[in-house]
Amino acid sequence: MCLILVAWRAHPDYPLVVAANRDEFFSRPTAPAAFWQDVPQVLAGRDLDAGGTWMGVARTGRFAALTNFRDPAQNRSGAPSRGRLVADFLAGKETPQAYLERIAAHGRLCNGYNLLVGDGATLWWSSNMGGAPCALQPGVYGVSNHLLDTPWPKVGAGKTALAQALERLPDDQALFALLQDDGIHPDVHLPQTGVPLEWERLLSSAFVKSPDYGTRSSTVLCVEQDGWASFDEQTWLPGAKPGERRRYRFMSQAS
Repeated sequence: MCLILVAWRAHPDYPLVVAANRDEFFSRPTAPAAFWQDVPQVLAGRDLDAGGTWMGVARTGRFAALTNFRDPAQNRSGAPSRGRLVADFLAGKETPQAYLERIAAHGRLCNGYNLLVGDGATLWWSSNMGGAPCALQPGVYGVSNHLLDTPWPKVGAGKTALAQALERLPDDQALFALLQDDGIHPDVHLPQTGVPLEWERLLSSAFVKSPDYGTRSSTVLCVEQDGWASFDEQTWLPGAKPGERRRYRFMSQAS
C-alpha cells in the first residue's frame, strides 16, 4: 500500500479506524478482499504473484498492513516477499511485540517496508529502514512510502482529513472521500526519493492515477468497541474506473 491512515483509540466508539490506498501496477495479478480458503480466519486481498497481502484483518481481532519504503537505490531483486509479513501475522497468535522481535532478522533481508500490526489490545509499528519497533499511543497516524508520520504532503493532509472524518462516524463516506483525493501537491513540497520528478508529482496524491500504475484499491476498516468490525474495499481499474465493491461485517472472536 502507499497510504495508510490510522486512528488508534482516538474515538470513544471505534478503537481502530483505518483508511488505506494500495498503489500498484495494474498488470500485477491480485485477488480482491475475501476470507482465505487456506486460512479461513483471515480477511484480505491477495497478491497472486507472491501469495501475501498488503492489509488484512482476522476474526481473532488481529490487524496488519504494510507499505513499501521508496528508495530505488536500495531495492534488491530476489528479496523475500514483504507481503508475507502481513499474512503470517494475521494467521498467527503471537503478540505484536513478540512477532516483530521474531521477524527482525528476516525483515532485514526484505526490501524497505513499514509494518503495522495489532491484536486489539496494542498496535505496533516497525520498519527495516530505521527506528526501533514501537507501540503506538492513542492518536491519529499516517504512513506512506517513508517512515511513520514522515510529513509528506499527502500524509499530513490525510491525517487532518481522517481526524475530521471520525466526527461523522458511523457514516464512512468522508473516509472514502479522503482516499479519493487526487490533488497533485506543489513541487516545493515534494520529497526527493530517487525517482524522476514526474513520478514524485504523480505519487504525491492520495489517489494515484496513470494508465499503467495507480491506486488499485481503497479500504476502510472500522472496529467498534463491542468487537464488531466492518471491512469495506473498493477496487479500481485503469483510468480510475470503479471496479468491484466488497463489504464485510463480522464479530471478532477476541471481543
